[in-house]
Parts: sequence; C-alpha cells; structure tokens
Amino acid sequence: MKDQFMIYKLSETVKLTSKIDTELFEKFNVKRGLRNSDHTGVLVGLTNIGDVVGYERLDNGSLKPIPGKLLYRGIDIDDLVHSAQKEKRTGFEEVIYLLLSGNLPDKEELTQFSRMLCESMALEKQTKIAIIELEGQDIMNILARTVLEMYTYDPEPDDTSRDNLMRQSIDLIAKFPAIIAYAYNILRHSAKGQSLHIRHPNDDISIAENFLYMIKGSKGYTDLDVRVLDLAMIIHAEHGGGNNSTFTVRVTSSTGTDTYSSIAAGIGSLKGPLHGGANLQVGKMINHLKEVITDWTDAKEIDDYFVRMLNKEVYDEKGLIYGIGHAVYTVSDPRAVLLKEMAKELAKEKGREAEFEFMQLLEERAVYAITHRKNAKTKKQVCANVDFYSGFVYDMIGLPREVYTPLFAMSRIVGWCAHRIEELNFDDRRIIRPAYKNISEPVKFTSLKER
Repeated sequence: MKDQFMIYKLSETVKLTSKIDTELFEKFNVKRGLRNSDHTGVLVGLTNIGDVVGYERLDNGSLKPIPGKLLYRGIDIDDLVHSAQKEKRTGFEEVIYLLLSGNLPDKEELTQFSRMLCESMALEKQTKIAIIELEGQDIMNILARTVLEMYTYDPEPDDTSRDNLMRQSIDLIAKFPAIIAYAYNILRHSAKGQSLHIRHPNDDISIAENFLYMIKGSKGYTDLDVRVLDLAMIIHAEHGGGNNSTFTVRVTSSTGTDTYSSIAAGIGSLKGPLHGGANLQVGKMINHLKEVITDWTDAKEIDDYFVRMLNKEVYDEKGLIYGIGHAVYTVSDPRAVLLKEMAKELAKEKGREAEFEFMQLLEERAVYAITHRKNAKTKKQVCANVDFYSGFVYDMIGLPREVYTPLFAMSRIVGWCAHRIEELNFDDRRIIRPAYKNISEPVKFTSLKER
C-alpha cells in the first residue's frame, strides 16, 4: 500500500514538473515536433532513397497543394506498381532490390535475389524456440525482442562494413514475415486456445504469398489476395527519412550501434498508435460508423455525425476523423489511391461492394467536414491517407487484426535498412544530436536534514 502511494505521489509531481508554457516555444523559436510554422517538416538531412511530395513551394514562400507523389530512388511508385500488375507478377522483391541498391534489377538479378530472400526466410531453431517461449499479447513487442535476440546468433553483429550491413539487411527483411507468422500462431494458440500451426516457408513463392501461407495455410487465400498484399507491402516499404520510425533508425544508426538495436528501436517507434498503429484506429472508427449510420448512402446523415465527431461530442470525443489528413500529402496520398484501386477489385471478389461504396462516401464526406469546419484554427487541404483503406483491405484478405501493425513493420524494414546503410556510408556524417533549451530556474540545494 505504501509503495502504491509513493507511485501516486511521484506521479502527481509530473503535473508541475512537465508543464511548459506554450508561448515559450514561440519565444525561443522551437520547432515543436520538428515542424515549421506552416506544418512542413524541419529539414534535418539529405537522402537518395525516398521522396514524399505533397505540395509546391511558390516564389512568395507559400505552399501550393498538388496531387501526392511517392518516389523510390527517383522512380514513381505508380510506375513500379502498375508495371508489376501489368506483367501479372508480384513486385515487392523488385522494390527491395531497388531500395537497397539504388538500381532496378534485370530479370536474372531479380530471379537470383528473390531466390536468396526465400532461402533466408526460414528461422533458425533457437529463434523458433525463443518465439515460443516469449509468448506475449503484442506481436510488435515479440518482433522487437526477437530481433534483439538475433544479435546473439550473428557471428559479426557489430560489424558495420557495407558487406555486413547488406547481409544483415537481407536476412532481417527475409525473416520478418516468418517471425510475425510464428508469433501470431503462438499467440492464437496460447491466448485463444486455438490449434497451433507452424508452417515452414516455401522456397519458390513470393514473400507476400509466403506470409499468407504461413498465416492461413495453402487454401486460405486467392491469387488476388496475394497481389493486393504485395501491393500493400510495396507502398509501405519506404516513406522518406522524415517519418518517425525511419528517423529513429537513422538517429540510432548515427551512433554506430549494431543493426539489431537500431531496427528494434524502429519497431518501438512504429508500434505507437500515432504511427504504425493508426490503421487499427481507423478500423475501430469504421466499425462504429457502420453501426451508428442507419443509411450508408445518406451523405447528410454522415455529414451531421462527422460534425459531432469533430466537436468532440460522439465516438471517442477526441475531435478526430481517423485516416484523414497527412503531414505532407494534401490533394491525395498516392498510396491510398493505389490501395483504393485494388480495394474495389477485392471487394467485388469478396461480395463486399456495399462496404466499399460506404468507405468511398465516408472518405468524401470526411474531407468535406474537415475542410469546411467552422472556427478551425488552420485551413489545410486534407485527403485520405493510406491507413484509411489498409485495414479494410487486410480484413477482406482475412488477416487477423493482431498482424496489421506488424505487417507495416514487415514492409518498412526495407526502408529502415536502406536508410541505415546510407546513414553509415555517406561522407561528412556525424552523430545526430538536436538541442533542447532548459527553461527552469536555478534552485539552491538543501541538505537532507533541512528538507
């Protein structure tokens, strides 16, 4: 009881010790959240890997909203996706090669690289045992712990040479799907009392299909499911150096730490509900709206409810419409556009067209509600982001909610590794160390007997 009171007493002090007046941020020109006053990100580095474009800066310094673009090594993601779809093949392996090396592979290189990924996917015996022993209720936590444990099995864990960084990157990228699949199957067995299925990955199918096979079995998915999951992995693979988890990987890498520690830090960042966990927030909101909106085709009913949501009157009373808005994209999020294309096709296959039409109408009315909101502090053009449709797509594929955020990590590990390699290999690199200004007043020390 005394311990509980001590914890309460200490936590109460936080009310005062963590208080910082808002006007001080302006006084000292602090870029809160590393954001400029126009909400753009503070420029803290340079990269050759990915580019996120959502606006143009005019000569007068103002920002002009434009349709969003996402570039991987200078190549438009639309071209990467539509090329793979046109040729009726998966494209994630090609994107991995591109992001790690900076070049598109030729046919022979892609075949060899894909084979190498498949052969590296199987987990070592000690890793399987570790996952079984770890158990736990959160797969992201299990993933981070497993990555850290892999350090002990690596013969050269601290070697940051280019060859070793590439070897470690390929091995981690290949093993993430198996780690997540094993962790989920252990979770459903230990926490839900269901049968335990441990499926060894196949050597001759894509990463996307291997993941579905390990989660659902050989008869648990369709060809379209594979193509849609492959698309989802492509569009989540990289998003510039400024997103929180990639920046975390670059910050930790700048210290010279080992790959496993750096990637585990990225997983910890992505786990947060404001980052990788956002698609779960969207899913909860959509399920709520399905229940409270009596007519899924009535725009006025939806408008009225969204106004109440923004006014913090209903749902979780936080004044947010999840899945709408982005730090960079304004007119459109190219990832959401691509995912929406496939969501329509998938909804037709699964007999869920009515839900898809409802999602489209929700997207339209949510954008309208936010941009026409009365007494809004700022007038910023917004669009649906990738999280708006990703949860719906994963649900149609039949993936359990527990793997939604781990699936994000399974894709973004590619960008993390590419940025880590770049951070450790460009000229004039230095440890990343921002500054915090202390605003507390000097306090005279009082001896213990006088307190």
